[in-house]
Amino acid sequence: MKYNYLILLDDSVGEVIIIKLTEQQKIESEEYEDFEEYIYTLEKEYSFRLSDCSWMVSEFLIERKFQ
Repeated sequence: MKYNYLILLDDSVGEVIIIKLTEQQKIESEEYEDFEEYIYTLEKEYSFRLSDCSWMVSEFLIERKFQ
């Protein structure tokens, strides 16, 4: 897997969750036919509900914030 980051936008609370995937998580994710199925396994560990989130994966993390 070439992706390093999983970024979730939790619509229910307006939260952005950024998870840097470990090498072990990348290997585990390859066991799933659909990456979204793997994300469901991370819900409890990272305290989110995928049904409330939009998600994307990225090789690099670039953030811009305006206040």
